[in-house]
Amino acid sequence: MSRPVHLRASHLGLAFIGGTLGTAAREGLSRLLPAAGGMPIAIVAINLVGAFLLGLLLDALARRGPDEGRRRMLRILLGTGFMGGFTTYSALAADTAGLLGDGGVRTGLAYGLGTVVLGGLATWAGIAIGSLTHRPNPAAVETTADDSAGRPGTASANWDEGGSR
Repeated sequence: MSRPVHLRASHLGLAFIGGTLGTAAREGLSRLLPAAGGMPIAIVAINLVGAFLLGLLLDALARRGPDEGRRRMLRILLGTGFMGGFTTYSALAADTAGLLGDGGVRTGLAYGLGTVVLGGLATWAGIAIGSLTHRPNPAAVETTADDSAGRPGTASANWDEGGSR
């Protein structure tokens, strides 16, 4: 019996490496983008970009086949690791609490809820753009000139040996 994926040293190492690089990228960007009017713009931008890229990545990997081998390693390294370290919902929570504590209830709620809602939309946009740019792999869909049910050009993957669905 093999160990579960989340307990394998190689996969933990990939998540660690990706997380370290993602955290370093987030720290670098957060130092470049100062707060504007007390609003931590860097954290919002980082979380939205990270959510978008994660949607794009996961769509691209899912369309290329099952979550195994190299695709699983890329998902763990880039998705779980890099994007997990890059995005920061703990800083979002701390910033929201700080804004709420400073008496700006509307600002704090708008910041916190707005970032989460926009993050969901950014993920959806990444998936949508990923699906628009996806080109079908001709090797993945085999067609026949005539299947056993007499339907010309029907994808044989949709029909069993007897010609029924």
